[in-house]
Amino acid sequence: MRESPDDVAALQDLLDRSYAAAGPHLLRIHTPERRLTAEQVCSRLTGMCLLALATVSSAGRPVVGPVDGIFFRGAFHFGSSPDSVRARQIAARPWVSATHLPGEELAVTVHGRAEPADTSAGELRNTLLEIYTPRYGEQWVDFLDSGPVYWRIAAERMFTFSMPS
Repeated sequence: MRESPDDVAALQDLLDRSYAAAGPHLLRIHTPERRLTAEQVCSRLTGMCLLALATVSSAGRPVVGPVDGIFFRGAFHFGSSPDSVRARQIAARPWVSATHLPGEELAVTVHGRAEPADTSAGELRNTLLEIYTPRYGEQWVDFLDSGPVYWRIAAERMFTFSMPS
């Protein structure tokens, strides 16, 4: 868990505000005992989290695709090639939604804006290297330095669902 106490408090506030504004259908499914607290979210979302990420096309249509994500400092981060369709869509229309859904027992969904994240130095870079270098080898450092673009999802809404089997 890489979140500071302030990160956890801000995340809990986001979760509370999100459920306060949720509709009746979602609230019937996401009952209080099926929601995760901010601390639980931070402890569950470690390492690489596969996300289904939705961007917005120039025609205003949703486009969903998988991305490697990490949960870092209370927010999802993800990357893509700077010449990808996804990168062009985010540059023009930064609104995104993402869901981490490893199975029926857990879902974490965010809606917000993709904001550029600096991976040239610092804690985010170190976290990415810690997660991906063991998986892909030392050449992943060269890949990271070759120019993928990373974003942080500045969530306006976040919903969690946990129903252990």
